[in-house]
Amino acid sequence: MDVLFAIESPHSADARWCLEQYFHELDERFDGGFDPARGLPAEPDELTPPAGVFLIARLDGRPVGCGALKFHGEAPAELRRMWLARDVRGRALGARLLAELEQQARHFGARRVRLETNRALVEAIALYRRSGYVECEPHSAEPYAHHWFEKELG
Repeated sequence: MDVLFAIESPHSADARWCLEQYFHELDERFDGGFDPARGLPAEPDELTPPAGVFLIARLDGRPVGCGALKFHGEAPAELRRMWLARDVRGRALGARLLAELEQQARHFGARRVRLETNRALVEAIALYRRSGYVECEPHSAEPYAHHWFEKELG
């Protein structure tokens, strides 16, 4: 399975497509749906170096996933917008995408990563726990979040 990860502009056509798929899935899975305007923002300028990064995963050239990081100097990096296409799940790509995002966080000087997630995303919660993320006190006011996690980066 030839998967490549690349930092790209969040304005690119593939980035926009991934985000549309991500938002659509959240709307399907969350109790009461999902409205991106109600959630915490991750604006394109916040996901562009040096403020952050937007990563796309491609399988045989087609976009199949994404994830983003927002950097805050000495404060923990925020992991945002992590998503994989349904047809590629179950192949350990989520773990690979998460590891790549963590590597990018280290590269940009982050020593810790934080994230929040919704209870409906049971696969993501299991992935974060398997990957060494520890549930912590809420660190954001994300209205769709039920779980907050953080991880110290080695």
